[in-house]
Amino acid sequence: MTLFQRWAVFFRQLHGIVAATNRYHGALPAPETFHTTVSYRLPFQGSWTVLNGGITQATSHTWALPSQRYAYDFLIADAQGNSFQGPEERLSSFYCYGQPILSPAHGIVIAAVDGAPDSPVCSPRKAVCAAKDLRGNYLLLQHSPREYSLLAHLKPGSLLVRQGESVRQGQPVAACGNSGNSSEPHLHFQLQDTPDFYTSAGLPIPFSSLRTAPAPNYHRLDPRPHGAETTPPPYLTRGQQVSPLPPP
Repeated sequence: MTLFQRWAVFFRQLHGIVAATNRYHGALPAPETFHTTVSYRLPFQGSWTVLNGGITQATSHTWALPSQRYAYDFLIADAQGNSFQGPEERLSSFYCYGQPILSPAHGIVIAAVDGAPDSPVCSPRKAVCAAKDLRGNYLLLQHSPREYSLLAHLKPGSLLVRQGESVRQGQPVAACGNSGNSSEPHLHFQLQDTPDFYTSAGLPIPFSSLRTAPAPNYHRLDPRPHGAETTPPPYLTRGQQVSPLPPP
């Protein structure tokens, strides 16, 4: 991403803050005031770790940006708190890279964007963006008139659905990657009230049918304090290991 493109993103984010805040007259959606009209499941199988995200200002993915206030970053970590095994610069060393990503609910594909390369992994870890869009390769799904889910940083060439297609809950739609603005392979997932990435307001997500537990040795991934022991389902917070229960 060029310097000009980064400045363009910055001004679009500023505009988005004003637009979303004005639309809600300063009272943005919150767990106490907003309730989804659709039941959402985790967009993957197996045990993943919440690396970023929460429902409080202290644990939020990005509290200052309304669209990403309730976003989550998910990856897979082992019992030692490592997210990879093997050469760190090799994307295939990361446990979550290439893992199937699932639709969190029934819906329609509003946008299916592919063609962005994976970003390189640096040591020490820092976010790098090899694409023109922060999201890299992504899918935007509409689940109800004002509920859209975003699945971002997807693996190049892995998208299994196209714009206009219907998807069912649990359907494989892509693979986890490292495209866009990313420090290592992971899934960025958020729920938003409009299709626009910048002017939408993020929506708190009460996930259904899941197990949660404190992620073992999470401090090796992230030394920040978290609320993994005190945040019960349906909401998640960084530091938790989460997995979906079998569908009924």
